Amino acid sequence: MNVDRREFLKTAGRVGVSASIINAVAGQAAASERSLSSDDAKGVLVDLTKCNGCRQCEAACQEVAGFEVPTKEELLDESVFAERRHPTPQSYTTVNMFRGRGEEAEAAPVYVKSNCMHCLDPACVSACLVGALRKQPNGAVTYDAWKCMGCRYCMVACPFDIPRYEYDNVLTPQVRKCTFCSDEGNPHKGGTPACVLACPKQCLIYGRRSELLSRARSRIKRHPHRYIEHIYGEHEAGGTSWLYLSGTPFEEIGFLKVAPEAPSRLSEAIQHGVFNHFVPPVAWAGALAIAMWMSRPGEDQQQQPVASVAD
Repeated sequence: MNVDRREFLKTAGRVGVSASIINAVAGQAAASERSLSSDDAKGVLVDLTKCNGCRQCEAACQEVAGFEVPTKEELLDESVFAERRHPTPQSYTTVNMFRGRGEEAEAAPVYVKSNCMHCLDPACVSACLVGALRKQPNGAVTYDAWKCMGCRYCMVACPFDIPRYEYDNVLTPQVRKCTFCSDEGNPHKGGTPACVLACPKQCLIYGRRSELLSRARSRIKRHPHRYIEHIYGEHEAGGTSWLYLSGTPFEEIGFLKVAPEAPSRLSEAIQHGVFNHFVPPVAWAGALAIAMWMSRPGEDQQQQPVASVAD
């Protein structure tokens, strides 16, 4: 195969420039993803002081997701609270019960609903190399299984330890988490999530995040003895679409202590450094290897003896 090396190097140069452009566009896309997140996006305010642990939100979530729905008897079985449960690939929402310590153990238990927090500046979106996770204008962080390559970086990046991988699905494993009822085919898409509609105690309020924050502050001001002065999710991890009110310190009821800085800023800095300073050299090394392979002598040339000076 005869290849003009000059032409090949020109082509390789064009590829290098294209790669630089792609990297720049990817950076701009990441920034535009963040710009979709604002206090005008939708969210949910969870008032833990009202929750009685009925788990109707769990049942509603299971139904719209197409998973096995617990029976009425199973929902009344409090033995499920014996051990703390986390969301799984077949259960996007879980409710756990927490009791106080010492003299506070006799106080009423606190029930906590757990699911994806749908961060304003999601670390999972930033960590995803192929754009399988995206932040939507309505506040939801959605997942496109067709794009996912199964690297599971999103699981490592999430500060709330939420995404779960289908390890038992050998052929078509996916990353699973709450979709904010925004997935295709969901009857609640674009509207109030199923868990909010199912709550009989109206512990969950769906609306604009800015309005939910105002309502939460108003409740704390009007009932200072009922609530601690902290809205979980207002600042944690750069802010989240799910906000929580509680009468018990959050660290005592299973909430992780998360820094206010969005972890996506750190993951993007590392990721961009890797791609800017590592991938191009690797790409050029590959290009040069291809050039050497394409311009190597043919078999007939390799078999010919090299002429000597005397000849």
